[in-house]
Parts: sequence; C-alpha cells; structure tokens
Amino acid sequence: MGLGTTNSFIVSTFLSVVVFSSMQVFKVQLASSEWFTIGGGVLGSLLFCCLLTACSNLEMMLFGDMFQAKFIPEVFGCLAAACFASGLVHRVCVTTCFIFSMIDLYYINKLSTAKYQAPIAQTPTKAKKTKRH
Repeated sequence: MGLGTTNSFIVSTFLSVVVFSSMQVFKVQLASSEWFTIGGGVLGSLLFCCLLTACSNLEMMLFGDMFQAKFIPEVFGCLAAACFASGLVHRVCVTTCFIFSMIDLYYINKLSTAKYQAPIAQTPTKAKKTKRH
C-alpha cells in the first residue's frame, strides 16, 4: 500500500534533499570517469522523479486530491531543477539526466494513466450488410 499524500510529500522532499546533497558531496568522484558521469545523470533523473512527486503531492494537498501536474509549470520546472543540479556535477550529467528523466516521465505517465484514467466503455458496432449485384 502506498503512502498518503502528506507522507509522500514529506518522504519525497527528504529524498530530494538527500539525492541533491549526495550529488554535491560526491561531485569529484562522479566527474572522474565516463561511467560515473552516467551514474550522475541517473542520480539527476532520480532527483527529477522525487521533485516531481513532491511538487505534485504539495499541489494535491493545497488544491484537492484530483489536481494533476501539468507539463509546463511542474514537469518542466522539476526537469530544469534536476538538470541544473546535474550540471553542477558535470556537463555530460545534464544530457544523461535529461534522457533518463524522459524515460522516467514516460513510465510515470503510463502508471498514472493506468491508475487514474476512467475506463472507456466500448460499444460493439454491427457490420452493415451490403448488397452485391
């Protein structure tokens, strides 16, 4: 069972701070090799996911349970913040952060659609009979 909105906001905010601070503490190690810079991008995409969760939960607490995060203010802002945090580590981390964040966003959207979208009732249609001469 998942957390409630308030608890999820607290946990995702805490995880955002932990991921950002660990990226800053291990900045030299993350920039030391190619694989670690890719790992820095993965950490940046994790930061994006945590920031988006915290932002969405905060809005749900303030505006009601049916409020949804939109692309322009929330998603773009969280993506910009995560890419900026990755850019503080290494410039290649920005690119990998963006790529992995787009993959995260695809699966977040897929999960959200499966959970919150109302099922579409399909009505069977009868095939029309045509006359042949």
